This record gives sequence, C-alpha cells and structure tokens, in this order.
Amino acid sequence: MPTTLVIGATGHIGGELTRLLQASGHTVRQATRNARAPGQVALDLATGTGLHAAFDGVHSAFLMAPPGHAQQHLLLNPAIDAAQRAGVQHVVLLSAMGANADPGAPMRQAELHLEQSGLAWNTLRPNWFMQNFHTFWLPAIQATGNILLPVGQAKGSFIDTRDIAAAAAALLTGNTLHNQDFDLTGPEALDHDAVARILSDAAGRAIGYQDIPAEAMRSALLGAGLPADYTEFMLVILGYFKAGYAERTTDAVQQITGRAPRTLAQYAAEHRSAWHG
Repeated sequence: MPTTLVIGATGHIGGELTRLLQASGHTVRQATRNARAPGQVALDLATGTGLHAAFDGVHSAFLMAPPGHAQQHLLLNPAIDAAQRAGVQHVVLLSAMGANADPGAPMRQAELHLEQSGLAWNTLRPNWFMQNFHTFWLPAIQATGNILLPVGQAKGSFIDTRDIAAAAAALLTGNTLHNQDFDLTGPEALDHDAVARILSDAAGRAIGYQDIPAEAMRSALLGAGLPADYTEFMLVILGYFKAGYAERTTDAVQQITGRAPRTLAQYAAEHRSAWHG
C-alpha cells in the first residue's frame, strides 16, 4: 500500500486523519516535531529539519503549518518543494477560510505555490474550529464562566475538526476531485450567545459570552505566550469574524465525504466534560 505522510499527526486534525487512513488499510507516516512512537518521523517545519526523510518514498501527503507562525508560507513552501523533489503524487494542504481573499496573505502564497508546483493538489479552507471551545478558549470559560472574544454578535459556521480530517482522508484516498479547493464549514451559522447556550445545555452549567475589546484579547494572547506577530494575526482574523466573513456555510463536507458535517450540539454533547466544574 502506498505511504501517506501526515504532517501534524498528533494534533486534532492530523491525529484523526491518521486514524481514518489506517482504519481503511493505508500506510501512514506520521510527522511530528517530537517523534516518540513507532510510525512517527521527526519533522520541524520551522527549521526544515527532517524534510528529506519525511517525504522520501511517499505517495501522497497532508500539509499544514504548525500554530503560532504568522508567515505560514515560509514553512509550507519548502515542504511543497520537498514533496515535488521526492516525486509525491498528490498533496492536500490545510489552509483557512478566507485566505484566498488576499493574494499577498501568507496562506494564500502557500496555496498558490502548491497550485503552481505541478503536483496534483487539493486545498481545504475550514472555518473556525468547534474544538477551540474546549482548548484555546477554555481557560477563560473556566476562569470567568464566559467565552471572551472580540467578535460582537457576528456569526460563524463552526466546523468540527473531525469533519476536516474526514474530508482530507476522502481526498487522499480518491482521485476524482484533484486540483480543486474547498471551503469547509459546519451546517449552521451561530453567534457566540447561541454557542454559549449550547455549551451550557451540554455541560449542565451556565456558560455565557462576553464581547471584549481587541486590546483585552491582545493582552490575553500575549499573556498566554503567543508570539507578537501571531497575536496580531489572530486579532486580524478575529476582526474578519466580527465583520461577518465567517457566517457563510457550504456543502463541501457533504460533497467530499458523502455525509453532513456535525452540528455544534453534537460536538458539545461529546465534549461536555470539558466545561463541568
């Protein structure tokens, strides 16, 4: 069975993608910065360490930039070049919804680099992840009982990372949708008051939402250890959310996988323990 390289194999998307590919009988080479288990290879996109070994003998690959880096093309373009040199047949790139709105945006530069590489490609641009509510936004919920974000009453069509992984798996194991990009969303657009009600119902405790100033978000992100440039990047894309750019829904998950994406209520029910206490 040809080998598929999965970058970020220990994360929410990469871990689920690895599980799905292995369950369907595919050989997976799991790339992670700290390889510690069988089947894993060490790869650090920030330094380029391990690029040659990671792509050697690989038939297809899933690429994503690690979080915390605002200039994503500086990490992804060398990986795309390495895939080309290694003779990889097909690359699926994880981008973000809206990246293609600005040709100069770092993620768009990576998308264009892949499209112009001569490789068979797909680009996935998911909306904001549901999983943020029990990871990145969780400390504020635990400390204050509120989701704290500078996004006003704007809506987002949040997507479960497992649906992103399912879309990537379908593209990596098929060949009928090559050389296309897809904006991935959940089935409905919700504001954060509605999100808070759904989380409250699932957790059996009151969770609210508070719109906060951008400066308060900046302080929180810097206080959590995010680099300054990535903090500013986060504020920019949160500003796009507030402006309404995250509200659109698509049928791309259904088109690629043959099934509808999970609802936020389904996600919340499965992760209710995260918001107890």
